[in-house]
Amino acid sequence: MADWQKITGGITAPRGYQAAGITAGLKPSGLPDLALIFSEVEAIAAGVFTTSQVKAACVEYCRQRLQTKQSARAILCNAGQANAATGTQGYLDTLESALAIAQALNISSESVLLASTGVIGQRIKMDALRSGIPKVVAALSETGSDAAAGAIITTDLVTKSIALETTIGDRPVRIGGIAKGSGMIHPNMATMLAFVTCDAVVSPALWQQMLARAADRSFNSITVDGDTSTNDSLIALANGQSRTPAITEVGVEAEKLEAMLTAVCQHLAKAIARDGEGATCLIEVEVTGAHDELSARQIAKTIAGSSLVKSAIFGRDPNWGRIAAAAGRAGVPFEQENLQIKLGNFLMLENGQPLTFDRAAASAYLKKAAVGAYLQQDTVLISVNVGNGYGVGKAWGCDLSYDYVRINAEYTT
Repeated sequence: MADWQKITGGITAPRGYQAAGITAGLKPSGLPDLALIFSEVEAIAAGVFTTSQVKAACVEYCRQRLQTKQSARAILCNAGQANAATGTQGYLDTLESALAIAQALNISSESVLLASTGVIGQRIKMDALRSGIPKVVAALSETGSDAAAGAIITTDLVTKSIALETTIGDRPVRIGGIAKGSGMIHPNMATMLAFVTCDAVVSPALWQQMLARAADRSFNSITVDGDTSTNDSLIALANGQSRTPAITEVGVEAEKLEAMLTAVCQHLAKAIARDGEGATCLIEVEVTGAHDELSARQIAKTIAGSSLVKSAIFGRDPNWGRIAAAAGRAGVPFEQENLQIKLGNFLMLENGQPLTFDRAAASAYLKKAAVGAYLQQDTVLISVNVGNGYGVGKAWGCDLSYDYVRINAEYTT
């Protein structure tokens, strides 16, 4: 059983945080497009960002900020323009954004982190941003998580939010998070933004290490379409307002905090994968028997990212051969005669040998997931065993439908 419980409140569930989301006129649609997360005190800050060589200005800015100062009080996120591949002026816009929100909050610009999402090649609409900043600061609230979650989305169909609570040192500790992402989703990382708040007291180095591991087991283990974004950002704050004993080294309390952080990230990651553009179900792939966790995750990610596997799931076709082929090309050595494949409860391959199974029932299992309750009965489970090793890994994806092409064919038109 998990050593925590789900609570309400999202990113403002932890103590000492406020959030807001408003319409500033950045999106052509007129929907909310400017979000702010604010800690009442300086918070330890950690981040994981895209590995793409083409990085948005906000990513370069945050990387530099966190190298010189591992703390922050505010995260400002605009939606509508990615401000990626916008040259020197795009970076100057980023610096101006940080200074403007810092002045409005009466804090140092060095305590500001930034994120952007939207169309690549488009600068932020600075006039709209400038006029929106006083409004988003005025809207800050201890119940503003939902508004912030709604202001960071683009093609998402639903907002993504969670909060968990555990006990450390006989006091409650909370972690909350919001995220956005629906397309351009692939490991390392994917058009996704995720913001996490925590009220524990934790050292900067340990918090960064925890976040990096949590990212590997969540956001770096999801895929929608094989495309990695220019703007991927996962930023986590820990402001110490729980007044618990400081966590400065590996131990029981650190493990508990990291496990809850990982659970928050995995929930948000699965929500992103399920909300993949045009998707009708979530795909969860679990690989066992590998040499180590990294190898198991690599096989799982390859299967979850296979266009042929994803298309078969959308067609409700229990074509296990595509799963076997994806596992075989993952770049991880294993003996073919050890391979086992299950789709839900249907055993299809055992010791490398095909088995007879009820194809109609297996297809019905896929159809049922397509109409199942969100993040509950809408998951297709693929289980793969590759040997006798101790490595276990999971990855998440979604099916590939006709609508994915339609959505992305018309993205800027």
